[in-house]
Amino acid sequence: MPQLSRGGKFIFGESQIRPDGCVRFPPQAVTEYGIASEGRIYLFTGSGSTGGFCVTRQGLLLPSQLGHILTDLPELLRYEAPEGAFLRYKGRAYCWTAVSSSGEIRLTEGMLAALQLAPGMRLLSIRSSDIAFTMGAKGPLWEKAERFPGEIPLF
Repeated sequence: MPQLSRGGKFIFGESQIRPDGCVRFPPQAVTEYGIASEGRIYLFTGSGSTGGFCVTRQGLLLPSQLGHILTDLPELLRYEAPEGAFLRYKGRAYCWTAVSSSGEIRLTEGMLAALQLAPGMRLLSIRSSDIAFTMGAKGPLWEKAERFPGEIPLF
C-alpha cells in the first residue's frame, strides 16, 4: 500500500460504497486495528477537510485518551443506542454498527445522510492514529491519490 508522499499519510486502499450501502474495509486496516475482533465498531464523522468517517472499536477507544467519549455517552458504550443512530458529542457525531469477520459494514440510508455520503462514492482508507483509521471522501489526500503513479487497491 502506498504513502502518497514522503513522510505523508499511509493509504491502505480504496473502497466503494455499493448500491446496498455495503463498504468493505481493506484487509490490512482490518488486521492492523483488529476491527472485526469485537463484532461491532464505532464510526464517527471525519474532519471537515477529509469528510467521510473514522473507524475504531471499543477495545481501542475506551482505554485511550479519548475514552471519555464512551464514558460520557454510556448508551454508546453499552450499545444501547439504536445501531447506526448518530449521537452528537463535542462537534462530532458517533454511532456503532455491526462489522463482519471480513471487515464489511452496511451503511443505512440514515447513516449515509448523516455522513453526507451516497452509494457509488469512493472512500480512501487512511491510517489516522493508533486508535482509528479514516475512510476519507474528499480533500488533499484524494487529490494526491488521483495523481499517484502507482496502483491503489480497490476493495
